[in-house]
Amino acid sequence: MSRSARLHADGLIRCPWPGEDPFYMAYHDTEWGVPEYDDRALYEKLILDGFQAGLSWITILRKRENFRKAFDDFRPEKIARYNAKKIHALMNDAGIVRNRAKIEGAVASAKSYLRIMEDGPGFSKFLWDFVDGKPRVNNFKTTASVPASTPLSIEISKELAARGFKFVGPTIVYAFMQATGMVNDHLVTCFCHESCAGKQRSPRLKAK
Repeated sequence: MSRSARLHADGLIRCPWPGEDPFYMAYHDTEWGVPEYDDRALYEKLILDGFQAGLSWITILRKRENFRKAFDDFRPEKIARYNAKKIHALMNDAGIVRNRAKIEGAVASAKSYLRIMEDGPGFSKFLWDFVDGKPRVNNFKTTASVPASTPLSIEISKELAARGFKFVGPTIVYAFMQATGMVNDHLVTCFCHESCAGKQRSPRLKAK
């Protein structure tokens, strides 16, 4: 379905996907598409996008604070050391998505993240080098034009998988690239499209 940007009651034109949900609109306005260069924050977002597989992003977004509490604020150095007892506790945590493969995948990805941090210039530079350090700006008019994956997301997906990351298929990676500002996929008529690259990283949103 071809969906254009929509005018909201506050006078702002936004991408259609947040609908009228104030929490989702705030995420769209202050976080989605804003370039993120922090190593740990990028790891967190990649893991959460992996947990999203098969679910809606708003479901994950509303559970994000629960995830942060359960996963030690997404500190990879802690997650990499999770043992069977910790994984069992996470499988019993109703506040998160209880999927063993995804939980174990977060642990494997934490180990891979730590290897990148130890062996090279860091996770952020590793990712942003794929786009020469700055967002790729698209000019889509409707959501129907926005791809689910691209040749670049396929390339990044293969590289992440080769390094031991889990749940990093091309579609997950492209959603990650959109969210972290590696690509600017705000519709061209959305008020965030022009300003997005100049925004600072937002404060953490808490689910309502």
